[in-house]
Amino acid sequence: MTQMTQRCSLLLTIVGCLVATNAWAQVDAAATVVAASRAALGGEKKLAELKTMVVTGRTRQLRGDNLVPIEFEINIELPGKYVRKDESPLEESDPTTAGFSGDELIQVPAPAAPAPARVAAVKAEFTRLMLGLIAGSPAMPLTFTHVGKAEAPQGKADVLDARGQDFTARLFIAEDTHLPIMLSWQAAPARGRGGRGGGGGEAAATPAENRLYFNDYRDVSGQQLPFRIRRAIGADTVEETTVDRYRLNSKIDPRKFQPVK
Repeated sequence: MTQMTQRCSLLLTIVGCLVATNAWAQVDAAATVVAASRAALGGEKKLAELKTMVVTGRTRQLRGDNLVPIEFEINIELPGKYVRKDESPLEESDPTTAGFSGDELIQVPAPAAPAPARVAAVKAEFTRLMLGLIAGSPAMPLTFTHVGKAEAPQGKADVLDARGQDFTARLFIAEDTHLPIMLSWQAAPARGRGGRGGGGGEAAATPAENRLYFNDYRDVSGQQLPFRIRRAIGADTVEETTVDRYRLNSKIDPRKFQPVK
């Protein structure tokens, strides 16, 4: 081996070690931020005791040029059961339901997409919600990497990349309160929950930046939970959600998680 070859090999080894060290440092920094966030949200003991959650409230969803009011109920049984029921008082159509139980889809009316693809989409929606509620997702193991800090309307925030199976998002956690304040990801605009349509017309071929904003955290049985959630696609707000009530660890009828055959 020539002297030049040896030097190149040594240089590549040093660069590789630096990259690996930096990657581990980013993971360690992310773990510190997530731990602080979960402490602010209620603490590991309190979050570990969370088994079920029922969330009720109202969403205003942009459909074309109209804001359509929706009344919703979300039922969650950790780690792997979730269902959301939407009903619009201004529409004569039946309520829509979307969720999953393990790897089985729960949806009424039946989806146009194949069930496995739809289950993955609903699990991603659930994971995005849980990142704002508990800074994690029991239904999907996630790896966090600290990518830096950013200025947000609420102040400075730590920025984490969150990755799981078929899932990628960027989580913003407030530097002062340690509460999740925003989640962003790339996706084509959806047709609305339950396939009803909306979100500004036909889905675009080019993915756009989607964002969830978590606001108005309040104490609920020792946990901090957001009572206002806003969703934006690009520069446009497409959903505004107001939570009326969280019920934690209450009994949920098992039939709510029964897949429709």
